Amino acid sequence: MRQPDQAVGLRQKAGSSLPHQAEPKTVVSPRAGDQAAAGRPEQHALHRALVDAASARYQNGSRFAYHFARGKLGIDPLFIDLLRLGDMPASGRFLDLGCGQAVFAAWLLAARERFEAGRWPAGWAPPPRVESLHGLELMPRDVARAQAALASEPRVRIECGDICSTQFEKVDVITIFDVLHYFGPAAQDDVLSRIRGALRPGGLLVARVGDAAGGFRFSLSRWVDQAVTFVRGHGFSPMYCRPAEEWAHALRLLGFQVRTIRTEGGPPFANTMLIARLPAMGDDAGVAA
Repeated sequence: MRQPDQAVGLRQKAGSSLPHQAEPKTVVSPRAGDQAAAGRPEQHALHRALVDAASARYQNGSRFAYHFARGKLGIDPLFIDLLRLGDMPASGRFLDLGCGQAVFAAWLLAARERFEAGRWPAGWAPPPRVESLHGLELMPRDVARAQAALASEPRVRIECGDICSTQFEKVDVITIFDVLHYFGPAAQDDVLSRIRGALRPGGLLVARVGDAAGGFRFSLSRWVDQAVTFVRGHGFSPMYCRPAEEWAHALRLLGFQVRTIRTEGGPPFANTMLIARLPAMGDDAGVAA
């Protein structure tokens, strides 16, 4: 399951009610202490080049698919931030839940091609080498656009499926962006539990959610989200949203070590990235008692 097709750059939120326990504050800005890096010409040049390369896969499809890919990858800072932060493994098997038209897959492939061509910023971790990427998407039209764009890429498999009922295979990295808030608390917890079971030791979950404690920024993002959902023909979908720290707490209870990182730049929404890693084999440091 995933978000309805979004207007370019829109990001969404998530929810339920967990008992909240006092935890260290971990929400920080990915730009904090890194304003100089954010403004470096080489980062902007890299971003533009990757948008061009990733969206080129959609040129032979519909105009919507191509322009959506360009807009989403160009406006949403999530994608360049993931490369800059360097949390992804050197190589691995990926599962993208609610993948839409698979722009993240196209982005990762473009980044690795640029790295292998020797055109990568000094000091940045190499982008991951994708051994395989399986995308699950509920909307058939998005699946068709993704399959057409990535038909020549044997490492990528995009299928139509509901993440609330589809079994997840064992992988190294799972991504779920702007999706969790579309189903209720029990289903959210079930999906997170199954994500934990699908990750290998040391595996990485990268989720993005809306921070229900984000005040006006959160209200704005929710209003826009509902408007876009309606315009895209999906009616007014209910949303189940939680504060970012409740999401982090739920993941810690599952044994993840969690960092929460606000998405800065782009539209002024209360979006938060959760970078959650399982302990490696034999390391129980991140497991809650």
